[in-house]
Amino acid sequence: MTVSTADKRAKFRKLHESGCFVLPNPFDAGSAKALARLGFQAIASTSAGFAWSIGKADYRLTLDEVLGHLAALSTAVDIPVNADFEGGFADAPDGVAANVARAVATGVAGLSIEDSTGDKANPLYARDLAVARIKAARDAIDAAGGQVLLTGRCEAFLWGQSDLAFVIDRLTAYAEAGADCLYAPGIKTREEIAAVVKAVAPKPVNLLIGASGLSLRQAEDLGVRRISVGGSLARMAWAGFMRAAKEMAEQGSFNELAAGYPGGELNKMFG
Repeated sequence: MTVSTADKRAKFRKLHESGCFVLPNPFDAGSAKALARLGFQAIASTSAGFAWSIGKADYRLTLDEVLGHLAALSTAVDIPVNADFEGGFADAPDGVAANVARAVATGVAGLSIEDSTGDKANPLYARDLAVARIKAARDAIDAAGGQVLLTGRCEAFLWGQSDLAFVIDRLTAYAEAGADCLYAPGIKTREEIAAVVKAVAPKPVNLLIGASGLSLRQAEDLGVRRISVGGSLARMAWAGFMRAAKEMAEQGSFNELAAGYPGGELNKMFG
């Protein structure tokens, strides 16, 4: 049964109302279908994972490549898809708005806009511009009907700016500008997480977990609403691939291939 885009969007918003859920990040249609078959209630794209899958580095994707990928994910599964929409593929708010409108048209149930510039010398947009970009995304979503859930991301910790007060100031400003969910990738300690949750309440918070860290239950106890894993699943897939490929290239042996997932099981999953 094919679920309508409207129903996916309504379900995605409902998921954010209480509890905590895992929002895993597939890197192509096949991995998206696998996650849906495993029972996850929603998924999110990963810019890094998708970029690697087409032989590019992260943050080297074009807008059209990302839009095509989002459309493919959204049509591959009957669960909501959240878009890692990076910085909106524009600096100016009007450019962000135009591109967000195109992302909404792919059928996604949510999307995020981050405040990183990609410039190591000036890694974050100035506060006023960053807020205006979130407001522009909000306006574009509202113009399309308002159902898509908007996540505002502060990337400070990922760029070595670990001032929690700075991050909270930005996240609360993004919430006031219309972000439905707030996200500060890089925060890890219970104290940091609890402070962010409290600052933006009652709006939900997304927590990034890329390796060992809090469990789902522990994150829920801190008030986190959803957990994403970024490019971690893609890195796991590449880990197996590279181990086997390096063994063949360097040793001329094929032992790692025995650890592959059974082809019959994959055929059953996708059949």
